[in-house]
Amino acid sequence: MPKLWAGRVSADTDRQADGFNSSIAFDCRMVREDIAGSMAHAAMLGARGIIPQADAGAILEGLAGIQKDLDSGALSIDMTAEDIHMFIESELTKRIGDAGKRLHTGRSRNDQVATDLRLYAKKELSALTGETAALITALLGHAKVHLESVMPGYTHLQRAQPVTLAHHLMAWCEMLSRDMTRLRDAGARMDACPLGSGALAGTTYPLDRERTALDLGFAGITRNTLDSVSDRDYCIEILAALSILMTHLSRMSEELILWCSSEFGFVTLDDAFSTGSSIMPQKKNPDVCELIRGKTGRVYGHLMGTLAMMKGLPLAYNKDMQEDKEAFFGALDTARICLATFTPMLKTVAFHPEKMRHAAAAGFINATDCADYLVKKGLPFREAYGLIGRLVAGCSETGQTLETLPLERYQSLSGLFDEDVYDALKLENCVARRNIPGGPAPGAVAAHIRQMEDWLNVMMFAAAI
Repeated sequence: MPKLWAGRVSADTDRQADGFNSSIAFDCRMVREDIAGSMAHAAMLGARGIIPQADAGAILEGLAGIQKDLDSGALSIDMTAEDIHMFIESELTKRIGDAGKRLHTGRSRNDQVATDLRLYAKKELSALTGETAALITALLGHAKVHLESVMPGYTHLQRAQPVTLAHHLMAWCEMLSRDMTRLRDAGARMDACPLGSGALAGTTYPLDRERTALDLGFAGITRNTLDSVSDRDYCIEILAALSILMTHLSRMSEELILWCSSEFGFVTLDDAFSTGSSIMPQKKNPDVCELIRGKTGRVYGHLMGTLAMMKGLPLAYNKDMQEDKEAFFGALDTARICLATFTPMLKTVAFHPEKMRHAAAAGFINATDCADYLVKKGLPFREAYGLIGRLVAGCSETGQTLETLPLERYQSLSGLFDEDVYDALKLENCVARRNIPGGPAPGAVAAHIRQMEDWLNVMMFAAAI
């Protein structure tokens, strides 16, 4: 395909260099955004009298035809083209002649690609927000069922204090809700149209940048032409948000991997989301969770690669920045496939609250409640702490729990103990007494679920406007 930029460079480029320079293999996915940006630009050029209205009309009709033919399969993208922008412009000129050559008036590939990439990012952020919301909704469904399913809460992966499965799942919801706000905030900061910035210094044509921004659905225009074509902060910010999202998916996956092991037995993954072993017939492996955990590192790599690529670039555009797209697209694809797989997997898991309750009973996780029992009867906490520590040590040696320990043993250490200690130590009561906002008591978690549902409805309504 002839180079549309031929002029200053007269010799043919080396074939190897041509392939090295080409970006169409990955920027072809922005074809819709490129056509949309070109249509907005052409309409503005015609309205401002920068090009004849007849030519603007022909360009719009030609671009619409290209999109239609691409959608139907009548036209295929020429993968020998340098990039998607050159392919569209070349195809347009083939179809409508000299009028197509007017499309690039007042425009550079620098502001063109910056516009395409922002449009593509806006679309992807909307999809990611919706997929994250779907995962939160799935978690809320399980949480409503397990408001009273007692399980151990852990620190250092050691049984620590009693919570409920619903409380634990709502912690996951909180993590994901922050991911949604990060994606929303990143989208708000990048919601400005760079079209009209030209190569770096704008143009002498009387462009109506506000019109093209409005036509393309941007909140406004970028305010500095140099920054407009060299800014990739939004890519980095979205990559950072995706990295944190993947961190959360990885942590959730890790807990499911632990919970479905024989050592925990808290959950069973559906067969549709598990695999077997080629040699061990008894195995049922949580491969989906493990792959999500592994793919998290890939997203981190895309973030670090983009940061490294940008760190030494002077203003304005440099060819290094072509490297942004593969990393950006790769991270978006990875996050979306992980969300799209994790959510249906989570919907089909079977939790085992009886095994969670058994683990909670065996772990002395009501020891703090036992100490609090004494504190409420007047004993200083530090003394109560030491006394209960000795009780737990003794129980560990005899195989007893605080709930089964005879009252005589309690009273041998302190006269403050009475029959009501067993009521204080019952795990369900330990959870119910933690009835503070954000706590694990069923009432507190039910209120949290309602708050999360209300918040989610507001977020999705705002995203739809």
